[in-house]
Amino acid sequence: MRVLIIEDEPKVAAFLRKGFAELGWSVDLANDGKSGIASALAGTYDVIVLDLLLPLVHGLDVCKAIRSVRTTPILMLTALGTTEDKVKGLELGADDYVVKPFQFEELVARARVLTRRHGRSEPELFRVGDLVLDAERRLVSRAGTEIALTPREYALLLELIRQPGKTFTRAELAQRVWGISHDTGTNIIDVYIKYLRNKIDRPYERKLIHTVHGTGYIIRDDVP
Repeated sequence: MRVLIIEDEPKVAAFLRKGFAELGWSVDLANDGKSGIASALAGTYDVIVLDLLLPLVHGLDVCKAIRSVRTTPILMLTALGTTEDKVKGLELGADDYVVKPFQFEELVARARVLTRRHGRSEPELFRVGDLVLDAERRLVSRAGTEIALTPREYALLLELIRQPGKTFTRAELAQRVWGISHDTGTNIIDVYIKYLRNKIDRPYERKLIHTVHGTGYIIRDDVP
């Protein structure tokens, strides 16, 4: 799943980004209404989490602008809990709302309902060769043997296995898994790829995670 979070409060944005990333979601972040509209219209998302009290462009206007072009589910996140505020947001095209303060579990549950309602739910099982990732149960196995992964390792593998055969740049993986811009002086992507290889490839003759020199990484099964 890919989520766009439009939220100007740094602590809330970081909390949401971390929570979704640990669930294996790809996360993009915009911290004002103007950049939120630009990101929503430029990218393809399964759901958008939209705060109302945003700088530059108010959240209600952001919602209206997005809905005029996109059908992406919009989940409002706001401290404005009056019925009038909720009704106005829903009338402008929001699909649901959560009032601050909130439980992250509730927000995720509502986001998942919206993706299912809009027919955007992703496959539950991903396979590359004899490697299987069960997204519903968050289980990974190879050749029938279960493999224990940390939340970050799982999120990285999920990003790769969603699109077997696609080369991911380090910048793409940094943004989608960690929610950060890739710093060429940081080797965090390479470190976690090594962790994955030690668990997924090292015990087996056939290797699935490959380096594309000068670019990034790809997961594929080279054996017919």
